[in-house]
Amino acid sequence: MLGHNAKRTGAEVLADMLAGYGVTHVFMVPAVLRRTFAEMERRTKIARIHTHGEKSAAYMADGYARASGKVGVCMAQVIGALNLAAGLRDAFLAHSPVIAMTGGRDAKTKFRKVYQEIDDVPAFEPVTKMNVTVDDVSRFPDMVRQAFRVAVSGTPGPVHLQFRGNEGQVDQEEAEMEALIETQFAQVPPFRPEPEAAHVKAALELLQSAEKPTIVAGGGVRASGAARELVALAEALQIPVATSLNGKDCIPGSHPLSVGVVGSYSRESANRAVAQADLVCFIGSETGGMTTHFWAVPKIGVAAVQIDIDAEALGRNYPLQASVLGDAKVVLSKMLGQIDKTSATRRAPWIKQISSLREEWYAKYKPMLQSDAVPINPARICHEMSQNIPDDAIVVVDTGHAGMWMGGMFDLLKPTQSYMRSAGHLGWAFSAGIGAKCACPQRPVVVFTGDAGFWYHIAEVETAVRWKINTVTIVNNNGGGNQSKRGFDRAYGGEQTEQARELWTYNKMNFAKLAEDMGAIGIRVEKPEDIGPAIKTALAADRPVIIDVLTDIEALAPTAVS
Repeated sequence: MLGHNAKRTGAEVLADMLAGYGVTHVFMVPAVLRRTFAEMERRTKIARIHTHGEKSAAYMADGYARASGKVGVCMAQVIGALNLAAGLRDAFLAHSPVIAMTGGRDAKTKFRKVYQEIDDVPAFEPVTKMNVTVDDVSRFPDMVRQAFRVAVSGTPGPVHLQFRGNEGQVDQEEAEMEALIETQFAQVPPFRPEPEAAHVKAALELLQSAEKPTIVAGGGVRASGAARELVALAEALQIPVATSLNGKDCIPGSHPLSVGVVGSYSRESANRAVAQADLVCFIGSETGGMTTHFWAVPKIGVAAVQIDIDAEALGRNYPLQASVLGDAKVVLSKMLGQIDKTSATRRAPWIKQISSLREEWYAKYKPMLQSDAVPINPARICHEMSQNIPDDAIVVVDTGHAGMWMGGMFDLLKPTQSYMRSAGHLGWAFSAGIGAKCACPQRPVVVFTGDAGFWYHIAEVETAVRWKINTVTIVNNNGGGNQSKRGFDRAYGGEQTEQARELWTYNKMNFAKLAEDMGAIGIRVEKPEDIGPAIKTALAADRPVIIDVLTDIEALAPTAVS
């Protein structure tokens, strides 16, 4: 135990604190906090993952955080700080606990046009919960502690610490200080706020008296680790469950009460179940535009109940008949403790209707899911993933068409499988998958992206190879960003010119060959029956694998119903 008068460098303290909070990897573009990295090598087992871009480093930290619930850490020197801020946008939108550390301006040279000088602090303001400068080395212990506390508490989110010096050289200085660590704030959730009993009772009574209620489970259920309680409540009261994209792994798609992802990147059965409900119960959901298909599913005015850890989220978009402030796991546990299971019988006709919605969806899309077409229909990839993903897999999905295909067409079949998706940034998934694998090295990580998404950070194939981070990445390779096809069809009056198609198509690329050249394993798939075997081969490999699936550029994901 160090005495209070011990002089230590900021680097020693920072390295010890990160290790003490359970950080196993940091993701960065050098050069930043160089002395801290040296101390990490001497004092800790923290892996220092050198990436090919700051934005990608932020995505890796984000994937690390979402997969583990622990804090992800990313870093960049002053010239790369704006790129890091751009990368934090997805973590901010998805409420992921990430701490970004950057170099910053020095008081001695401010405003003198020192090389690379720009004030980066304002750029972090819209994408963080806390955005501060660390200008004196003696502040390392309290500022780092506060960063962890803020990142994981309440609704989680990113934090930015800017260290003095373009590379954060303040870490070389000394002060009398200790590496004080509060392990309670090492991961989400540090607190589980108890709800008011009267509010729980009011919400439960509404659920029990409703004839056609539907639950919409969001990312807050996932963050709380409340999936088991959610399913137990749904089963006890016989209430169907729709999820947001962030909450997709809260209930297996194979569960008879699961109707799928609701909203814009969705499954028709979910949108119909929510639209036909006489009461919608939002749990851990911001009720944003994507989850509600821009507030059309359900329509504003429907009877609604909301459970959330953030008081400001309650009733933001839907007037409520009851609201409960508290941790989702605690609230659902309280409900289960006073539940009237006999009320479930009144919902038998509703559950019969829900079963019909599920069956109708599967019947309608079975030809796509099992399509033998060549080039391959992307729905077949989703179907093969559903059947071949291991029970303990983490599935990481891009936005855009990747999000639409997987949100609607892919099913998690086990409660032990995890699902993470981009909150809106194309190219996020590949890098986030690398971070997820770092956080959970014993679990298989399977990424789904398109060629448009894969191009963004394709250089990180080399990063994965160099650091032996063995993810499996499935690329829906159709030679374009064909989610844009409908929009350009409209812009060109119904039929595009060849020049118009240049706006959203690419040269054909053999990503399997490219992966091999970068040291990974590349598998090229041209026939649908080869997808499943390719996934099994990739999962058994001892290197990162890129599965390059040739698909039909004319195949478009179904649009949302409302």
